[in-house]
Amino acid sequence: MRRTVLKNPLGLPALVLVLAALTGCGQDASEEDKPAKPNIVFIMADDLGYGDLGVYGQQQIATPNIDKMAAEGMLFTQFYAGSTVCAPSRSALLTGLHTGHTRVRGNARVPLGASDTTFAELIQRAGYVTGLIGKWGLGEPGSTGVPNKKGFDYFYGYLNQLRAHNYYPDYVWENETVDSLDNVMDYIPETYAKGVGGIAAEKNTYIQDRFLEKTLQFLQSNKDSTFMLYLPLTLPHANNEAGYFGQSGMEIPDFGAYSDKDWPDHQKGHAAMISRLDKDVGTILDKLRELGLSDNTLVIFTSDNGPHDEGGADHTFFDSNGPLRGLKRDLFEGGIRVPMIASWPGKIEKGSKSDYIGAFWDVLPTFVEAAEIDSENTTDGISFLPSLLGKQQKEHSYLYWEFYEGGGKQAVRMDKWKCIVLNINKPEQREVLLFDLSNDLAEEQNVADQFPEVVAKALELMETAHKYDPDFHFDFESSGDN
Repeated sequence: MRRTVLKNPLGLPALVLVLAALTGCGQDASEEDKPAKPNIVFIMADDLGYGDLGVYGQQQIATPNIDKMAAEGMLFTQFYAGSTVCAPSRSALLTGLHTGHTRVRGNARVPLGASDTTFAELIQRAGYVTGLIGKWGLGEPGSTGVPNKKGFDYFYGYLNQLRAHNYYPDYVWENETVDSLDNVMDYIPETYAKGVGGIAAEKNTYIQDRFLEKTLQFLQSNKDSTFMLYLPLTLPHANNEAGYFGQSGMEIPDFGAYSDKDWPDHQKGHAAMISRLDKDVGTILDKLRELGLSDNTLVIFTSDNGPHDEGGADHTFFDSNGPLRGLKRDLFEGGIRVPMIASWPGKIEKGSKSDYIGAFWDVLPTFVEAAEIDSENTTDGISFLPSLLGKQQKEHSYLYWEFYEGGGKQAVRMDKWKCIVLNINKPEQREVLLFDLSNDLAEEQNVADQFPEVVAKALELMETAHKYDPDFHFDFESSGDN
């Protein structure tokens, strides 16, 4: 039975037993044997490519902890981010709505609104303690979109995603209060990042150290509660503004195991950032084991979009997109297909793989089902809990993305077919592409002319999936009538 329960600081199982004892009402055997609702830890890297992990084919960067997580859990081969850049991908994840419907559809300072419901709000109402540590990007200070107004009991990190480029900030936020750090900043004096982005002139506290510290504290403090922890970490995103000051955007305290490699320093830094991310994932998993929480905790690891070529990084050096075409800001597979690994000992079969074709908007309904929440919240997603548990899985009829940079783009995935429209805002350059991913994963052969009926269906889906929004719209749209 699914139901919504009130937040209970004593813990739901304890409260049920107390009430049963006081009223003399017992539970039947099936209720007594019913397992506790799972804790949830959702770890999201920033700009980590499909090919950046050993378990997805990476040969040069060591990621033993994440690879082990896959060996002990489930690896998804066809899972997609919410978008090809940060903010809209996060919006799709949190709201369960694709970029034709979700509130934030681009990297603009548009906050989530009071009417936008996040998975944190739903799960918080079901009695979970909710935490967020890392990068938010969906609401500035004082707006309707700050984390504490969108379902998170605890928040530590960056509100502004441009500030999150810098790994040695002079401050971050703890809930709605500034937490000053001992770094001294040089802010960029011009361009889009004026007064916001920059690099530390004096580097003392590496923010990932603080994120890990706060994560371990959250787990320790809530070990006797049912919790959901969302960890949108910033590794391995570049500090895009570092180049202005003549420094590498691959900010890491040291190159670690890659110090002696015959590689450019930018690539040593990029590899070190990914291995640092891997080490911290291992530490988090170890903490769950230490606290005896592993068997009742669903842990998911993924990335917010494809790999980048920013701050000196070169995605070709490590083959960061693997067999896929494109990278961040593309709607080709390399820009939106992401690594996705789930671990839940005793529930998820060890070493299993899933070819389920899913996307970030599936996370909300998955959490709702796992937490047994009775929710009528509108979503574009489908719960993939059945896939995790080895049961029959419902499938999407299509997945949809839209993106407003680079002339405007739309994409639809329908079973084996992938249709992309480029240059929507430039009719004279508009291009329609169709790929059969079952035998052309690299999207090299445009077969649009050979399958006009498939193209027509895809274009129809694009039109119906896109809902006009005044903050995010294509150039030809002038009103909500489009």
